[in-house]
Amino acid sequence: MQLVTVAQMRELDRRTIEERGTPGEVLMDRAGVGVAKIVQSLSNHAGLIHPHIQCVAGKGNNGGDAFVTARYLKETGFSVDVLLAGEKDLIQGDARRHLNRMLKIGVPLCEILSPEDWKTRSGYPENVDIIIDGLLGTGGVGPTRDLTEAAVQYINLLSEEALVVAIDVPSGLNADTGETHGAVVKADITATIGCPKRGFVESNALDYIGSLDVIDIGIPKSYINELVSEDPRECVAGSELKSLLPRRSRSSHKGDYGHVLLLGGARGYTGAIAMAAQAAMRSGGGRVTVLVPESIVDIVASASPEIMVVGCPETEVGSLAVDLWKEWRSRVDEFGAILLGPGMTRHNDTFLIGRQFFRGCEVPMVLDADAISVFGGQPHWMERARAPTILTPHPGELARLFGQEISDIQADRCGVTLAAAKYIHSTVLLKGGGTVIASHDKPAAVNLTGNPGMATAGSGDVLAGIVVGLLGSGIEPYDAARLAVYLHGKAGDLVAWRGSQAGLIASDIINEIPIAYKSLTPR
Repeated sequence: MQLVTVAQMRELDRRTIEERGTPGEVLMDRAGVGVAKIVQSLSNHAGLIHPHIQCVAGKGNNGGDAFVTARYLKETGFSVDVLLAGEKDLIQGDARRHLNRMLKIGVPLCEILSPEDWKTRSGYPENVDIIIDGLLGTGGVGPTRDLTEAAVQYINLLSEEALVVAIDVPSGLNADTGETHGAVVKADITATIGCPKRGFVESNALDYIGSLDVIDIGIPKSYINELVSEDPRECVAGSELKSLLPRRSRSSHKGDYGHVLLLGGARGYTGAIAMAAQAAMRSGGGRVTVLVPESIVDIVASASPEIMVVGCPETEVGSLAVDLWKEWRSRVDEFGAILLGPGMTRHNDTFLIGRQFFRGCEVPMVLDADAISVFGGQPHWMERARAPTILTPHPGELARLFGQEISDIQADRCGVTLAAAKYIHSTVLLKGGGTVIASHDKPAAVNLTGNPGMATAGSGDVLAGIVVGLLGSGIEPYDAARLAVYLHGKAGDLVAWRGSQAGLIASDIINEIPIAYKSLTPR
């Protein structure tokens, strides 16, 4: 989804109001209802029983969105109250109309008029389960001061015990640049209105945005398409991925959903390939076949009875030997996609296997982990691949491949990923906070689902499995990569909401993939 500046978003709102004839009051109502639905979903996934929800509102339009949110939550049975940073008599326009409606149905409102009052309230924190940040919208530029800064500090204090949902943008964050000055709300979810903002994909903004949800308020897509993009990057958005998951025919069978081949594993390294295979199966694929060293067949096969596991020749260290190519070279065309890498080790035979597949395979491939690392300093081999290829490196693996420093990768994640994709004429998925997907002929797209709990062993193997499963079902490489990172991050978020970030492990993500799909499709 195209990123927009604050000025562009303002123009989209103006055109929708003046040319489309949609009143600003209606747009505000849609925004607030969208936020409320996100809060409801968060409450359900977190297993909260009779949660106490608190809205912290400012006097502008962001506060107006919060008033709608509070009203809708109250009407649907939630316990909700509103803290207003300022005097209600100063609120005007659409925000005033929605404030009156909120008050009419009995939502409690407390005016807090000084920084000292916020500090006093902070000294006796309330039992709040979800706190909604409606202080400052995209119009808030520059450092937060006095009353607003104290309100932000109050939200961040409560966030030690409560989940935080920011309306449109975390208060204090510059939506154009991602810069922070003074106090800034740290959100778990940012429910942005209309379109994602340009500053959200800046690296310094990631700690404040949390996971991103985009609320459709009815701005015509034609208006958005007419904007002149000022940014070569985009944002991965669920609304644009839904079309990749058409309704399945009731007469379909497993052969309609792809058969993928995974190569990996070694003696002592069985978990990576087992998790990748399970994730490929969970991604919606019809069949999964895994090639592993003969000595670990029983271990990998026991991890999931749905997966076909085949033993192959192995090296002296128990990794796959290049001799497997002799038997399988004539069979690779049976598959819709192939994954190389999880647990393969950096043995020279891994390098030789990769070369054989580049030279002799015309089936789309995913390269992960060791299948990338063994080509360190030799990225030209990947340029020779005869089939479309997706690379899924973490920053260290991409740095090793191109002979760069990790700090250089992290300093310009989008630029480096796009340059790598163009060099090897492929699709590159750079893992990490704000995963970047780029293709040689597509813009860099940044994914903002997921959470820090996913920085755990095996999480990358799960992602590689989802990618190959989607690729094998016939989805184009760039789209398969975007959909995979979205589902992977969404699954991780669902696990964290229901449990915790600290306790999250990779197999939890696998089990949550079917539920993550529900965010995109009803079936």
